[in-house]
Amino acid sequence: MTEGPNIARVAVLIGDNARAAVLSALMSGGALTATELADIAGVTRQTISFHLTKLHDAGLLEVERQGRHRYYRLAGPDVAQLLESLMGMAPRADETRPRIGPRDPALRKARICYDHLAGELGVVQTTGDRSG
Repeated sequence: MTEGPNIARVAVLIGDNARAAVLSALMSGGALTATELADIAGVTRQTISFHLTKLHDAGLLEVERQGRHRYYRLAGPDVAQLLESLMGMAPRADETRPRIGPRDPALRKARICYDHLAGELGVVQTTGDRSG
C-alpha cells in the first residue's frame, strides 16, 4: 500500500505492551511524568524515555513542561477515541482464548496423561481397580 494513511505505524506503536500501558494510563485525561509512566509500564526510566519519544513523534502524546518536569498527556480527543475503540475490542479478543491450567477445576477432575486417565477420576479408577 503506497497511498493513504499508514495505520500500520500507529498500530505497531500502540501494540507494544509498555506503550499500551502508558496510553491506557493517560486515558483519564490527566498528565503524568516519565517516572510515573515508567512505574505504570514496568520499565526503566531510560526505556520509558524511548517509548515516550516514539509516541510523541507519532503525534499520540503531547508534552508540557513545568519547571524541571515534563508531563505527558494524550495529544487529543481523537487519540482517546482510537484507544477507547481498541479497548472495546480487547475483551472480545481475550474471550476467544481459553485459560486452562493446572488449577482449572475440569482438568483437576479428569484429563488424559499420555495413554492413561489422570486427575481425580484417574486416581479413583486406579485405586478402585486395586481395591476391587
